[in-house]
Amino acid sequence: MKFAFFLFSVLLSSSALQAQDNATPAEKEAAYTRTITTRAEKIVAALQLTDTKKTAKLTGLVAGQYRNLNTVYTFRDEQVKKAKQDLGSDKEALAARLKSIDEETTKATRALHAKYLQDLAKELNPDQVDAIKDGMTYNVLHVTYDGYLSMLPNLTAAQKEQIWQWLVEARENAMDAESSEKKHGWFGKYKGRINNYLSAAGYDMKKEGEAWQKRLAEEKQKGTH
Repeated sequence: MKFAFFLFSVLLSSSALQAQDNATPAEKEAAYTRTITTRAEKIVAALQLTDTKKTAKLTGLVAGQYRNLNTVYTFRDEQVKKAKQDLGSDKEALAARLKSIDEETTKATRALHAKYLQDLAKELNPDQVDAIKDGMTYNVLHVTYDGYLSMLPNLTAAQKEQIWQWLVEARENAMDAESSEKKHGWFGKYKGRINNYLSAAGYDMKKEGEAWQKRLAEEKQKGTH
């Protein structure tokens, strides 16, 4: 019975992928528009605005940012593909071209980032803009920061501030990343920096992490009684 259900799920998934592959450009565009609009609606809904026109405008801004970023990354992928076709046999030239493409992509996403924040600032206060940023990055900043505070309750005010500032920087970069995996990757990069910083301050991060997990398990156990 379980195998039959699994097989049915696989066949259903395969059919969906095949249907997607067979979709016309217009159908693919409509599906993409629905996806980014739904995502934007959820992010804006967290603000709990009462002005429906403002909500619609903000939803358009957020969805538009996703579309603009996608356009940049699609163009990058096309350029990378062409570079590999044209320079595949010349490793040095290919490496230089790929580096140039990466720099051009970063420049484009940063320009979009700045314009996007300007547009949001015209409609929202700083706290609300931060809420949009958190929505676009799965609230990882706050989850990670709270995790450090829970794991290391004796952090100094200066250490807390440094951790916070690095995570804010990670969020700014993650906002422009092209996928969930790469958004989390930015936070992972900065967590490495934070851990090195804390290790240099005398914390044994491995032991602190193990002790924290033990405390969490004990608290969970207590909660079941």
